[in-house]
Amino acid sequence: MRLAAKILELLFRVRLMIENLTEQTEARMSKSLDSLAKSLKRLRTGRAHPALIDHLLIDYYGTKTPLSQMATITIEDARTLNVSIWDKSALKVVEKAILEENLGLTPKVTGTNLKIPVPAMTQERRKELIKLLKNEAEQAKVAVRNIRRDSLALLKEEQKNKAITEDEERKNSEIVQKITDQNVNRIDEMIKLKESEIL
Repeated sequence: MRLAAKILELLFRVRLMIENLTEQTEARMSKSLDSLAKSLKRLRTGRAHPALIDHLLIDYYGTKTPLSQMATITIEDARTLNVSIWDKSALKVVEKAILEENLGLTPKVTGTNLKIPVPAMTQERRKELIKLLKNEAEQAKVAVRNIRRDSLALLKEEQKNKAITEDEERKNSEIVQKITDQNVNRIDEMIKLKESEIL
């Protein structure tokens, strides 16, 4: 009777480990997609968007501070950002940081704010962005595939240690592959959407 209880407990732990593995795989892949989404927001598409500059680090009293923590960034119209800096003495520092970032943006001081016109993109710049976009997509896919590799290696290890059967290892490998395929498809969709914005 005690042997049966131990076997059941072992089976339960194996099931729990496999469920955790698939959840962790999904969570890690989801983080890769979130990272890609943040990178895509920063790509200039000819439209004004706070994500173009909110991540910039400003040397503020000797500390690198994200612009989003020292100013309110709003969209004035489709092609203009308005940056309202809370500490007016930092206005020139922020202006200089935006210029030095080489984003192709030229801020204009208007009173206590910065107005940043977002110029229309040239055909050459669009082609550059498409190349950059494809590179970002490939990096995200590599990250997703590396997560798949780690998960499959863990399953093989468990099967090798006789914690799971070959059938369980095969079945769960298929689940991991399905999760991978879904995430690669999401990456393709994100890239296609961003590409249409750029073009």
